[in-house]
Amino acid sequence: MAIVIIRQDGKIDLWKEALLTEAPDLDVYSYYENHPKDDIEVALVWKHPEGSLAKYNNLELIACNGAGVDFIFEDPDVPEGIPITRVVDTKLAEDMSEHVLAVILAHLKNLDIYKLQQTQKVWKTRDYHRISDFKVGIMGLGELGSVLAKDLVRFGFEVQGWSNSPKSLENVNSFAGDDELSGFLASTEILVCLLPLTDKTTGILNKSLFKKLPKNAFVINVARGGHLVDLDLIEMLDNDHLSGAGLDVYHQEPLPTSHPFWQHEKIHMTPHYASVSDPKFVVPQIVENYRRLKAGKSLLNEVSRDKGY
Repeated sequence: MAIVIIRQDGKIDLWKEALLTEAPDLDVYSYYENHPKDDIEVALVWKHPEGSLAKYNNLELIACNGAGVDFIFEDPDVPEGIPITRVVDTKLAEDMSEHVLAVILAHLKNLDIYKLQQTQKVWKTRDYHRISDFKVGIMGLGELGSVLAKDLVRFGFEVQGWSNSPKSLENVNSFAGDDELSGFLASTEILVCLLPLTDKTTGILNKSLFKKLPKNAFVINVARGGHLVDLDLIEMLDNDHLSGAGLDVYHQEPLPTSHPFWQHEKIHMTPHYASVSDPKFVVPQIVENYRRLKAGKSLLNEVSRDKGY
């Protein structure tokens, strides 16, 4: 049994070294080196080239290198009937939570506005806000959203969440399903999207949803670019219904220099780096699932093909 690592960001060698350090007995190959395709039974992937997985006739497991698996389902040539696993990493969740907290606190204290004023040599004070002034609503209360919710509560925020099914988190008001979405939005002043990207959630951050938020609500998208309808966000910012947005993910990455987000004063961007899988925390999960696959045991963090996450 052998593993092939397929990704296009220049980090294959990093992950290969981490796997061999954790388990020297493994046969691990880069997608870009000569390797025995018929021996490959596990593909460790992150935004792989479409069609690349179809080259392995004896593939038994597709292991996603991160928490989101939408890119796998976007590949029309992904082999059917093969289990897919994803990463569940406490450090990844903690990093995401810290990023969102930073974005929210910067919004409360006008730090992004002051940075813009600095570039323009403008000295102008603005009223700041307190944690108690805003109710934060999280769309998606999975592993990442749950950690964020707990951290926000610990900081003193009033927190509520919306998800596909009801969740029970201490001091977090839970909304679930389509029938409760409008009620959730109506009382959410800072909206954080941490949903998985599926057919149902694609484009969910649109004009219709934004209109249900209170005036001057702030939107944060750290999930996937496909959740957001870009022009709808710009329209709702320009008509002052939304006060601003913090974005870490985009439809196309890197974001083209011609995109209007770059020049919009109310949009605060980061380059899809809110949280990044660290090999030393993730590799033990990959090796454990490799062992389980060989032993015929159930896999950790297996993805539902029907749900898409």
